[in-house]
Amino acid sequence: MSVTVVLTVPGPPPAEYVYGEPFSVVVGRAAECGIRIGAGHRGVSRRHCRIENAPPPLRISDLGSSFGTEVNGVRLDRLTERPLVDGDEIRVGDVVLRVGVRAAPAAAPPVAPEHGDALSAAPPGYELLRELGRGAQGVVYLARDRSSGALVALKRVLASGEVDGAARFAFRREFGSLRALRHPNIVAFRGGHDRGSAFWFACEYCPGGSLVDLLGRRGGRPLSAARAVPLALRMLAGLDHAHRAEVPAPRQADGAVVTARGLVHRDVKPANVLLVGEAGGPGTVVKLADFGLAKAFEHAGLSGHTRSGALGGTLPFTARAQLVDYKYAGPEVDVWATAACLYWLLTGTTPRDYPPDRDPVAVSLRAPVVPVRERDRSVPPGLAEVLDEALVDTPAIRVTTAAGLARALVAAAPGR
Repeated sequence: MSVTVVLTVPGPPPAEYVYGEPFSVVVGRAAECGIRIGAGHRGVSRRHCRIENAPPPLRISDLGSSFGTEVNGVRLDRLTERPLVDGDEIRVGDVVLRVGVRAAPAAAPPVAPEHGDALSAAPPGYELLRELGRGAQGVVYLARDRSSGALVALKRVLASGEVDGAARFAFRREFGSLRALRHPNIVAFRGGHDRGSAFWFACEYCPGGSLVDLLGRRGGRPLSAARAVPLALRMLAGLDHAHRAEVPAPRQADGAVVTARGLVHRDVKPANVLLVGEAGGPGTVVKLADFGLAKAFEHAGLSGHTRSGALGGTLPFTARAQLVDYKYAGPEVDVWATAACLYWLLTGTTPRDYPPDRDPVAVSLRAPVVPVRERDRSVPPGLAEVLDEALVDTPAIRVTTAAGLARALVAAAPGR
């Protein structure tokens, strides 16, 4: 069934933009923008944000705007994306766009359990309690495992298009690799279930939220080195395990079953680092989330497209090597991204600057990383030296293993 999206810009004079499926449109002041905002409006960048439904779900991404993009009064982080649904209100500077979606029920975005649809579609054995959040991949619910009574995070991801038997088999094979990861710093997969085009994943529940939530509770104030470095070391411990773990591999032509070594996350960023325990305190347990889910969908042909470098990871936390050759990105891109996360925890900013009048992908490919002590002179010199070295990614990433970066961080820890 087709989907029609209507974006309405209140007047005077009012304007209405109608799109079928799929579509991608940029909003901003530049002449090439599909929704062009006149020069008389304040706070609108040349290329401010992108709205797209190619493939579903409908979503919006900020393109590094100077004054930010808001959805229903909540500001998006720069260069990040979030899903859109019917009735959402987008604020771009002093301009408001309203979203209208006309879709067949099967194509509508997943809804919270109180609306009934998700509850009726939930996999057997789980009781949905409430929605925890939405992202580009799907919706996450807090649920209870009926057999054990344990709380779990239950993620629902919709495949793009029909799911044939070969695709379903390929995905289950990939998911088997993800379940093979067992480490205290990786969110544990409890199980999976698929029905039609809906795939459900039961994961360990982390009540402390993400690193984004941690800094949000602090009003955006960075962490001290004494608090930030231990979080990064726990991330690196999880990555070191994943990069060296033995995981199931596809059967060989002769039917033999072999094992492969190592999985790469490829989307390490603050939103994918979850916490258990006192947020940022000495007893905090750090958990890497969404390990390989996107990759599993891609390899099974369920995502409807191959993620490009621009989509493979959130740009400020994505190494150049991953943008140039996303498909074959190795463990070193996870190490670089962890260094970028630590940089962000210490300074509140990303390693590169993204001016609103420049293409953010071009910035990631060409602009230098800003030395960490140019951001914040309070970062200890030894730690800054380690971080600056770890964030070199031209012509290649210098620090290539999680264990190597961990050793350097421990050696540079204040007081040693």
